Amino acid sequence: MELWYTEKQTERFGITAKIKRTLHTEKTEFQQLDMIETEEFGNMLVLDGMVMTTEKDEFVYHEMVAHVPLFTHPNPKHVLVVGGGDGGVIREVLKHPSVEKATLVEIDGKVVEYSKKYLPTIAGALDDERVDVQIADGFMHIAKSESEYDVIMVDSTEPVGPAVKLFEKGFYEGISKALKEDGVFVAQTDNPWFQQDLIRNVYSDIKEIFPITRVYTANIPTYPSGLWTFTIGSKTKDPLEVSEDRFHDIETKYYTKDLHKAAFALPKFVGDLLK
Repeated sequence: MELWYTEKQTERFGITAKIKRTLHTEKTEFQQLDMIETEEFGNMLVLDGMVMTTEKDEFVYHEMVAHVPLFTHPNPKHVLVVGGGDGGVIREVLKHPSVEKATLVEIDGKVVEYSKKYLPTIAGALDDERVDVQIADGFMHIAKSESEYDVIMVDSTEPVGPAVKLFEKGFYEGISKALKEDGVFVAQTDNPWFQQDLIRNVYSDIKEIFPITRVYTANIPTYPSGLWTFTIGSKTKDPLEVSEDRFHDIETKYYTKDLHKAAFALPKFVGDLLK
């Protein structure tokens, strides 16, 4: 008998993957957590029925969340990741030698626990001595922080459940206060095929707060539509004006210094959302 996992990404569209077995399933305090082994994408983390990450394609998302803002900032030392309990963004952050401390604030400790167990190639860096893992509400952490971080990355789920408030203007205002005077932040902002209003509204909110606001994209096969957007807000540094000497060699599978700027070249229908 064949077993298949299907994520209904909209009421009329979804993706499906053949699975070998269920590794873990649990209703946590915050969400339904499932870890499944798939034939095509390896181990897969699913939260509330939505694919969060897989062993096969995780590098795209994690590299693009981390390296674009970290190469944009001239000297990132203290970095905050909100969400991202699987540890993939933290792994990429630590590839930058200037980073002295990386703080991860994840609301659901079970995500960290089972990512370490079933996604070790993604979560392995969470035990690094430079990493401070806090099981706490990222929204409240931001609210209590002031001029503390060089770079902030919001690695949230889609805007459902506890993540809804991470897409609100007040949260972005808090991020601005939590950043130092030359700070940079980035948030994943979903896909332009099914979430056009979200992208449009988030971009508008961030643009009212940050002098430099830009959107870039990446291809992530297991995310809705495969085309994913990220919105970067910066106080002083433009990601399109990074000098050549700013880039240094790091091990990546998707991100390159050429892609850094190319990712901001948007398809017309995506660019039209921002007008």
